[in-house]
Amino acid sequence: MDAKVFDKSKMPSRHATVGPERAPHRSFYYAMGLTEEDIARPFVGVVTSWNEAAPCNISLSRQAQAVKKGVIAAGGTPREFTTITVTDGIAMGHAGMKSSLVSREVIADSVELTVRGHCYDAVVGVAGCDKSLPGLMMAMLRLNVPSVFMYGGTILPGRFHDKDVTVVDVFEAVGMYTAGKVDEEYLRDLEFVACPSAGSCGGQFTANTMATAIEAMGMSLPFSASIPAVDQEKLDECQAAGAAIKRLMELDLKPSQIMTRAAFENAMVMVMALGGSTNAVLHLIAIARSVYVDLTLDDFQSVSDRVPYIGDLKPSGKFVQEDLHAAGGTPAVMKYMLDKGYLDGDCITVTGNTLGENLANVPGLVAGQTVVQTVEEPIKASGHLRILRGNVAPEGAVAKITGKEGLHFNGPANCFDSEEDMLQALEDGNIHAGDVVIIRYEGPQGGPGMPEMLTPTSAIVGAGLGDKVALMTDGRFSGGSH
Repeated sequence: MDAKVFDKSKMPSRHATVGPERAPHRSFYYAMGLTEEDIARPFVGVVTSWNEAAPCNISLSRQAQAVKKGVIAAGGTPREFTTITVTDGIAMGHAGMKSSLVSREVIADSVELTVRGHCYDAVVGVAGCDKSLPGLMMAMLRLNVPSVFMYGGTILPGRFHDKDVTVVDVFEAVGMYTAGKVDEEYLRDLEFVACPSAGSCGGQFTANTMATAIEAMGMSLPFSASIPAVDQEKLDECQAAGAAIKRLMELDLKPSQIMTRAAFENAMVMVMALGGSTNAVLHLIAIARSVYVDLTLDDFQSVSDRVPYIGDLKPSGKFVQEDLHAAGGTPAVMKYMLDKGYLDGDCITVTGNTLGENLANVPGLVAGQTVVQTVEEPIKASGHLRILRGNVAPEGAVAKITGKEGLHFNGPANCFDSEEDMLQALEDGNIHAGDVVIIRYEGPQGGPGMPEMLTPTSAIVGAGLGDKVALMTDGRFSGGSH
């Protein structure tokens, strides 16, 4: 990736580095320790959503250093920068959640502005929190320079009373405490052990769902979605991004060539197969719009109709993302789904090879593993996400149906104008078995910001009403919601 191979006169960074008129610009780079040779090489923006807000972001700075080593080894010059995140686990259950979804747009805008403003030739993006994954993808597509997405990785599961737990167990324990089922000591003991490491929330929640979708679309390296954040494998993967970005630049292979309609179909297949978050609908449509792919709610229903639900992963199942990695990782599941005819193996990826070529030498699912079922004996014969239309939502709504809920629910509407009102009613004993709980005025305008309803759904489950009430909202369901 050096001047002998790449002609900078044809690259974006020429605007800031080439010619006598750019002497002032080069002075800035010399002030930061760069040499003439460094400036003559392609500039690779290395962006992370590192911050100290939550464990999903805390390891990203270290991972960025591994990416930079890889870029330098491949002959490029890395330029590191950061963007914001609003972390749902911290923002949840109060006014902070109004900031969550809009942060996706700020992330996309800030990355696009930084790369355009500084004329970087390529981008490696490292993200770990729910909105930073789609935000980076949207920016990469708008910029359309060679790009690789790196997932920060999943957290390790906590261990409590001889079972694996995640932060969603803590949310549900709050409901148990409110209902008088556990005491404060139980809640305190659980909160100490639920999140034992850096990384994104451990089930098939929104971050792991989107990481899996992005890998299926070919924008990240194989195994990126399932390697835990604290594994040495994750740092090795980050360092490998340097060689990957070099090849993309050699091939002049850009995100718009990778993110085709077929790639989005592959992403939807994996979301359905593994029981992914309802937020995948929201985020994949937003990403598709950035590359002018027409993706609609009906497309999700079409894929859901033909793809069985086979991943026994939390929140609906028993296992976490680390278990999936131990069972063979996301590539092993994709290899299985490809062999069964559900994926398009001809889609090109950031390795420069097709998805099928990437998966050809993957060992496959580990013998005897129980995380992923077979398509012949699935958890559910069709996908868990259902697109609903009716008088309440004529333009469509998204339901998560894993097969455990039954086919219908009748009951009196118990309406609340905010999640706070609903939580107070639950605490006061004013939500009863058989109710249809409705939380309204929490939508994109009403919220505003379409906040997630993880605190209400978890409180209902914790109170023992999870299978006894229905819930409808114009807010969003969290990836951790049942």
